[in-house]
Amino acid sequence: MSDANVSVAAASGRSRSADSVPISGQNQEIGPRIGTPPADRDASAGARIAFSPSFDEGSLVRAPVASAEDLVITASDGTELVRGVSISVRPGEAVGIVGESGSGKTLTCRALLGILPAGLTVTGGAVTIDGQDLTQASEKQWRRLRGTNVAAVFQDPASYLHPAIPVGAQLEETLRITAGVPRRQTRERARELLDGLGIRRVDLVLRQRVAQLSGGMLQRVLIAMALAADPAVLIADEATTALDVTVQAELLELLKRLRVERDLALILVSHDLAVVAQVCERVQVFRDGRVIEAGATSRVLRAPGHPYTRELLSAHAAYGLERYLA
Repeated sequence: MSDANVSVAAASGRSRSADSVPISGQNQEIGPRIGTPPADRDASAGARIAFSPSFDEGSLVRAPVASAEDLVITASDGTELVRGVSISVRPGEAVGIVGESGSGKTLTCRALLGILPAGLTVTGGAVTIDGQDLTQASEKQWRRLRGTNVAAVFQDPASYLHPAIPVGAQLEETLRITAGVPRRQTRERARELLDGLGIRRVDLVLRQRVAQLSGGMLQRVLIAMALAADPAVLIADEATTALDVTVQAELLELLKRLRVERDLALILVSHDLAVVAQVCERVQVFRDGRVIEAGATSRVLRAPGHPYTRELLSAHAAYGLERYLA
């Protein structure tokens, strides 16, 4: 399957970006093309009209820092769970992945992290991180990149932390092992990371254990661990699911801020279209192991071309999705 991402085409010194398109055997375009110059020009004056690039044109000037091309993931019994998925993300860009459970969105992200579950393998396509083809990489090769080039946070942060060890000690260990921070500097660096994530009373939080912290606070600690070695890519897989709506909003704002401040490439996985609409400029809709529609978030959500995307939008109508598309 070809990549659903928008592409840049140079013509007469101008850029154009493709609009949202359904890609499951459909070729029609939805909505107007972006950046298309007006037909009427003052030819006698030789005037050239300058067009500011849309977000997708601007981001595509930079090379992807993580990508999967025509990815196929197969179970041990031969069942294809991901079938020809292509996705890429560039520095400073946020790409959303939406779809129901079992659609292949989490498996795709795990392939980008080199942590597929036992019994599943990449049997087709390519996985590239920071220009390196890692499709057949060993675990040793992945360990050198995981945390330093690409990192992730998942749902249920408590399950990724040791319940008996203060979270500060766990964060300091991550800084030593992943980021190579000298032991005498890890405590101060841990304070800086948590303070940068908007955590108050940092020293108290560092001394506390999992059971003493809220879900939102634990997710912030995990984000700090993920960012310890300043990776180029952060994958947030249902990271705000099951949190209080106020805490969820705070974490989404945090992810938006970190992306800008760190020029971070962000892949946000969610079943909630409203979450993706708040954070992501591009979105890919997964179903049955395929990408069925992709494009600029506002265009996909305003003028969906695939019936399944329209079903998702109808299901979310009660949540006031429109206010995020203004």
